[in-house]
Amino acid sequence: MSATVLIGAQWGDEGKGKVTDILAQQSQVVVRSQGGNNAGHTIEANGNVYKLHLLPSGILNPQTLCIIGNGVVIDPKALLVEINKMKDSGFSVSNLKIDARAHVIMPYHIQIDELSELQRGDSEIGTTKRGIGPCYADKSQRCGIRMCDLLDGSLFETKARENISLKNKMITHVYGGSPIDADAVIAEYKSFAKELASYVDDTTVLLHEAIKAQKRVLFEGAQGTLLDIDLGTYPYVTSSHPTSGGACVGAGIGPTYIDSCIGVAKAYTTRVGKGPFPTELFDKTGEDIRQKGNEFGTTTGRPRRCGWLDAVILKYSVRTSGLTKLTVNKLDTLSGVGDLKICTAYEKDGKVITEFPASLSELEQCAPIYESMEGWDEDITDVKSFADLPVAAQRYIEKIEQLCCVPVWMVGVGPKRNQNIIK
Repeated sequence: MSATVLIGAQWGDEGKGKVTDILAQQSQVVVRSQGGNNAGHTIEANGNVYKLHLLPSGILNPQTLCIIGNGVVIDPKALLVEINKMKDSGFSVSNLKIDARAHVIMPYHIQIDELSELQRGDSEIGTTKRGIGPCYADKSQRCGIRMCDLLDGSLFETKARENISLKNKMITHVYGGSPIDADAVIAEYKSFAKELASYVDDTTVLLHEAIKAQKRVLFEGAQGTLLDIDLGTYPYVTSSHPTSGGACVGAGIGPTYIDSCIGVAKAYTTRVGKGPFPTELFDKTGEDIRQKGNEFGTTTGRPRRCGWLDAVILKYSVRTSGLTKLTVNKLDTLSGVGDLKICTAYEKDGKVITEFPASLSELEQCAPIYESMEGWDEDITDVKSFADLPVAAQRYIEKIEQLCCVPVWMVGVGPKRNQNIIK
């Protein structure tokens, strides 16, 4: 049995797509288990760039079974756009399967997401306004529509009319928005159902059979640990569980099936949206890192906030997801930056804090305690072995291992598949 969970060890955007694609070359099954099209993976292959939002990164490999699990929320229109783009690029998506239990994002979810963010004003969470949160809310309130419901024409119409009637009252009376046209939505979504029907299956069975058959299975994460609905910087989080435990629930398998958990981090720290960020840089160094690292959202294009590497966060991810090894991406971005800093702890009210706090108000009062390290100027994008990295770069990676008490398995020195060093 060989089942690996790959998660983001920071606030997302750590370059999981590339790592997933590399591991997918050795995997027979790739599973997406949570989130929706609010996430994005950028993969460079054969000289082309592919931006994936719902499709598992293994979709580039025709021999790989790609599963969208029960824990994912699906915008059918967005998924079909993505499927058709892959087909136009010459890729078959016949290797894609969608779990029948996955919930469906409806137009009222998107509209409520937009209107609620508008109403929050300066207190907005910073969602992507794609209906993810409202869809998960309906899932918890037990009034959601699942893929199996979507494929049952009469049942779907009944549920859709009930929901639209209720949501329209909320949209018009609470938010002052325009009501949803039930007939138009039902007709459109029935057409989506026809196009997606061949992909829908009980993927929990497919996955169980694959694991029992000793196939290599990869669970790819979306977002990151600090965006977990329970363990993240609440309320500035996503609506699902991007931690290793979320992979089990969102794919319908038990934790005893998992063999290893890999955390993906950048050599520095970034985040999108609001919320405390102890190591954030507001100076020229932060802007240089943003531009050099192309730190703009795959899904939204939003500029990411950039800062020094926060080892307190990484240790938290190691602990909460049981990480067995780390991948550190974008080490090349730090070339030429000058002396570097790693946050090893926080200081609050004269006390040293070594564990990541649950309270955002407490985190806001935390100042980073830094350890300075020598930087390097060399271009490392063509380096193939750890020993050939500048000594300062080697020491930087070794310091991460020391602070997190977990080995760094791979170091990314560029965006391409072959720009990695296996340590």
